[in-house]
Amino acid sequence: MIGAAYLAADGFEPDLAEELRRAGRTIAAWHGRLALSPEPPVPVVWALETWTDPRELPAPSVKATADALRGMQRNWALYAAAHHRRAALIEDRLPPVKARPLVFPEAAPAGHLGAWTLLATDRLLASPTKTSPFVNGEVRFVEDKAGPPSRAYLKLWEALTRAGRWPQPGETCLDLGAAPGGWTWAIAQLGAQVTAVDKAPLDPAVAAMPGVSMRQESAFGLDPRDMPAVDWLFSDIICYPARLLALVRRWMEAGRARHVCCTIKFQGETDHAACAEFAALPGAMVFHGAHNKHEAMFVRLGA
Repeated sequence: MIGAAYLAADGFEPDLAEELRRAGRTIAAWHGRLALSPEPPVPVVWALETWTDPRELPAPSVKATADALRGMQRNWALYAAAHHRRAALIEDRLPPVKARPLVFPEAAPAGHLGAWTLLATDRLLASPTKTSPFVNGEVRFVEDKAGPPSRAYLKLWEALTRAGRWPQPGETCLDLGAAPGGWTWAIAQLGAQVTAVDKAPLDPAVAAMPGVSMRQESAFGLDPRDMPAVDWLFSDIICYPARLLALVRRWMEAGRARHVCCTIKFQGETDHAACAEFAALPGAMVFHGAHNKHEAMFVRLGA
């Protein structure tokens, strides 16, 4: 019996396996990037999505399988790990799912979406519920390939989309470790006031944007008790997770940042203990997104 299924991003299966081991969950088998566990689902960082109600069903024919899925609910997303031709024929008999790229800032889809896959030509795994409203947990955007100085803005867009909140016009933001300015660009595009902090300079085009100011110094040298309160604290700093955790705690304890969004970057092996410490902070969301590399996102929303 399968109690939960966890879909890892490509290449991050070992991270998910270790996280599940630490959570006391076993993996009975892998189906592509999908970890099949006999135990009930638990919150995890290293899965793009979790299938929370997986059901193994017979799949005797294409028509019967499609009928069984439609009999449970309308909208389904295929994870095609094997038996691709048969899976495609089944998918063609289901209502189409419009997985168009989002135009940020645009809210995540609100419609109900299940997930399914063929474990064998005659065996279906279907979960009417899952933790992500996106197909295979992958958030796609209409990208801006001309404005930002790097692609780092995509992981910020994903984090804010997942959180369901982003800076509003006139809100004050502090972007730590800002250079060359991918996040600052994305924040300023929203009409917010952003102060970028980095020892290195911003890209000149970003520095010239309305609402952008620069402090060319170390983000770790700032004492939040001496700083004006901000609506958003952002950080894409390259540093060890423990150092970032200490920085985030200082700002939270000082009460100087209403919302926090940070990248937890790993150098060498993944620091699962640090991830757990971030996740234990009040109101924390910690996840590995589709646009992340060897890093996770930490988001905490205030009132």
